[in-house]
Amino acid sequence: MKSNYIKIKTTVLFLAALPIILSSCNQKTSSENQPKKEASQIDKSSQKKDLSEAFKAYWYRGKAEVTSYKLEQARYGEMRDGHAVLVYVTEDFLPKEQVKADYRNPENISVLKLNSIKKFTTGIYPYSIMQSTFYPVNNEEHAIKVSASIQEWCGQTYMQLNNRTDFEATIHSYFQSEGDQNFHLQKTILENELWTQLRIDPKSLPVGELEIIPSFEYLRLKHEKLQAFKANASLHQGVYRISYPDLQRELEIHFSPDFPYDILSWEETYPDNDKMLTTKATKLKMLKTAYWHENSNSYERLRDTLGI
Repeated sequence: MKSNYIKIKTTVLFLAALPIILSSCNQKTSSENQPKKEASQIDKSSQKKDLSEAFKAYWYRGKAEVTSYKLEQARYGEMRDGHAVLVYVTEDFLPKEQVKADYRNPENISVLKLNSIKKFTTGIYPYSIMQSTFYPVNNEEHAIKVSASIQEWCGQTYMQLNNRTDFEATIHSYFQSEGDQNFHLQKTILENELWTQLRIDPKSLPVGELEIIPSFEYLRLKHEKLQAFKANASLHQGVYRISYPDLQRELEIHFSPDFPYDILSWEETYPDNDKMLTTKATKLKMLKTAYWHENSNSYERLRDTLGI
């Protein structure tokens, strides 16, 4: 009878310890090995609790950060003068619908949005490029959504990626060879999301040999297939560098090593009309502003402040 009691007690103790044993076996030794979650798996209650007080004070005051840059853009084998603007702002986002939330809702998640805008001319006609990235502030999963559009006198192109069970992509183009496309991609690092990840925690940026989907702007300007390419990334003293050997392309982002890690300049080098040309952007001015309220003619003076 006593031996049966001992057997039963031993079994109970083993079963009680089983979850601990299993969780220990599943632990990773490096945060880099942790798979990024799907948008639908985000823990809404933990969205802001781990953010620093400095982050909250800077990004949750109802204003956007608007920074202008002097732009030297490579296009058609020549350098073009123009300007670039990076607009960073936190927003409530609906992870299922993958759109900005109109109202407060328990399902909302907090994202750091980046609207990246470029304006330049090629001869007689202008170019306008805009990329939008919606990246969860918890810094634990890929961007929920990325989109890009390019307009010039020949026509326009639009590309969008949604982070669901896998990456869902849509392309619309006036080029016959591209046309309208819908397809799925395996999840991997998005170059577009790295610009927002950097602003949250540059130390979390991926380094080493990687697979990265290049910026949507580059893919559309060069008419490259939307896919991941082999890349090498490094981080050193306020410089984040990515090189793509197969594309002969290199991106170098210079940023302040101190919070809020503002982007000071960037350079992008790749072959353009059989020439190796380097696009450069250098910081001009920065404003913290609720620009969406500043749409009357009286606010045009702020464009002068930004130098655009």
